[in-house]
Amino acid sequence: MSRPVVAIVGRPNVGKSTLFNRLAGKRIAIVEDKPGVTRDRIYAEGEWLNNYYTLIDTGGIEPDNDDIILSQMKRQAEMAIETSDVILFLVDGLEGLTSTDIEVGNMLRKSGKNVILVCNKLDSNKIPDSYYDFYELGLGEPVNISASHGYGIGDLLDIVIKYFPEDKDTDYDEDIIKVAVIGKPNAGKSSLINTILGEDRVIVSDIPGTTRDAIDTAFDVGEDRFVFIDTAGIRRKSKVSENVEKYSVIRALTAIERADVCLIVIDATKGLTEQDKKIAGFAHENGKASIVLVNKWDLVKKNNRTYLDFEKDVRNGLSFMLYAPVLFISALTGKRVNRIIELIKTVNNNNSMRITTGVLNDIIGEAVLLNQPPSDKGRRLKIYYGTQAGVKPPKFVIFINDKELMHFSYQRYLENKIRDSFGFEGTPIRFEFRERRD
Repeated sequence: MSRPVVAIVGRPNVGKSTLFNRLAGKRIAIVEDKPGVTRDRIYAEGEWLNNYYTLIDTGGIEPDNDDIILSQMKRQAEMAIETSDVILFLVDGLEGLTSTDIEVGNMLRKSGKNVILVCNKLDSNKIPDSYYDFYELGLGEPVNISASHGYGIGDLLDIVIKYFPEDKDTDYDEDIIKVAVIGKPNAGKSSLINTILGEDRVIVSDIPGTTRDAIDTAFDVGEDRFVFIDTAGIRRKSKVSENVEKYSVIRALTAIERADVCLIVIDATKGLTEQDKKIAGFAHENGKASIVLVNKWDLVKKNNRTYLDFEKDVRNGLSFMLYAPVLFISALTGKRVNRIIELIKTVNNNNSMRITTGVLNDIIGEAVLLNQPPSDKGRRLKIYYGTQAGVKPPKFVIFINDKELMHFSYQRYLENKIRDSFGFEGTPIRFEFRERRD
């Protein structure tokens, strides 16, 4: 069963993102005193009195606006309304009723959904005279809150959970694979997610930097459950001018930290760039399972060497993550996109794989017999035994006689031997060497 869905809807700058962050319990949506900062629907998990639900923050609705981004924001908000069980219609209690509020209210009344009118920015007993105008919306008595100060939030949530349908699942489930889609602006990340999902869940536009936030999108395939985190394209720091863009780079890095698997999307028409290497490096350093997706492959002129040469360039440029599978795709035509879900499951399982101590030491023993450990000034490296200390990524603790004798090349040799036996495709492996005296 799916989770109950709660959508926060309203005109720009009434405090939707502040309320979203308050209900989500952490700073997810970008909050800035500037209309139109939240462009896409942003998803998070909320919880109240052990009732778990999906929370959606939407871009502000401007009903009659021809601007391309604003019109797409309106469409995204309408889609959020369609998929929600409860709608929080947020208005500015200090500013009073506006013509846009009336138009949005009319739209919501026609939706036939459970709508709760929420008056924000009211954190004292002093109610402005204009407050009573909100009754004209015909949506019942407003619930007064202050999202920034936390006033009235508990009372609001008590009302929200009463509207949850009985056929929805409100229990906690951690058996979900979280996938961060990362890459430079305009590499085709949003288009890729839309192709996988089969619906326009994320705004797609040719204007760079359209996806400003990380957007959580739940997605089921058979018995498997996923959450895609579509991140704002990571720009070079020299191009990060606006505060919002700066937040977005931080958000993308945070998305990598939250994820189990990273899809690193490269624009085939641009080739592998320094920025792509840096983005992949973030995923590698964070120990994430990773898949390299070369997108827009349909736009590349090809001969019988194109594929091999491009793959060689990617492998050379990302030499620190040779473990990551490389897949050449087209989000536009759907070519090879159907292979991505199975790859995600494979690399996620490998990132969580455990090897028993006995089997690990058999592999180490065989590796030592085939290739003697290095020596220095008559003193040879001795490897006593190893054990797996953790997963995500797999971490091995190897007990040796002297750390100074463990050369990087021999560490890589041991890693290759372990990979030969168990694969570990798509995941980095970590080693810790501890000295134990004879």
